[in-house]
Amino acid sequence: MSNFPDLAGRVVLVTGASSGLGAHFARSAAAAGAAVALAARRVDRLAALKAQIEATGGKAVAVAMDVEDEASVAQGFDEAQAALGPVMSVIANAGMNAPSSALGLPIENFDQVVSVNLRGVFITAREAAKRMIAAGSADSGAGRIVLVGSVGSHRVLDKLVAYNTTKAAVLMMGKALAKEWALKGINVNTICPGWIKTELNSAWLETPAGQALIGSFPRKRVMEPADLADMTLFLLSDAARTITGGSFELDDGQSL
Repeated sequence: MSNFPDLAGRVVLVTGASSGLGAHFARSAAAAGAAVALAARRVDRLAALKAQIEATGGKAVAVAMDVEDEASVAQGFDEAQAALGPVMSVIANAGMNAPSSALGLPIENFDQVVSVNLRGVFITAREAAKRMIAAGSADSGAGRIVLVGSVGSHRVLDKLVAYNTTKAAVLMMGKALAKEWALKGINVNTICPGWIKTELNSAWLETPAGQALIGSFPRKRVMEPADLADMTLFLLSDAARTITGGSFELDDGQSL
């Protein structure tokens, strides 16, 4: 039995669902009872995740969505709603990185990080709000949007200037949208995860440099994707009725 907040009856759309945290958020939302729209640029990469969710009794649909393209985002929401019903909970998770010193960072790489991590989050959140308002969120108060920031929203991560900049901006975006949409019945909050062990970084975390990083954390450990689930799903649930404009540091004290 899941200990997750109850999301039965909700439709949750997750961007960047084809891998990493996005896939974990989708599995967790399904385990909590939600019908889940799995959104990513390449639908073929979502097939295994969709099958996994359905094999455990969940309901999911895969939709193509490029968060940099406003028309693609709108089409993805159209497909999700046609399959599952009104989308009233969204996790704007899609993001990227471009590790480099500021002096060595090609401007086109900087522009792409801004386009995905900031512009893409805005497009996703705005399209979600349009749909929630049309579905009656002003009366129901059921709209929920969670933006994915980072420990880098608060703390400088070395040689990640584009990433740090966009994640700090996402944090303020969440507050601005929360205030603007408060009377529309839409809650907007931002989670700020710390370093998390994923398939992409697990090998590096075992290197001397990775171990030195972990040793610098107050608890001398790195987080797992599951450590984000309870708070994130709570913010999508009916129980978070009065929580909006918040930022939640889910980093095991790494930003201290």
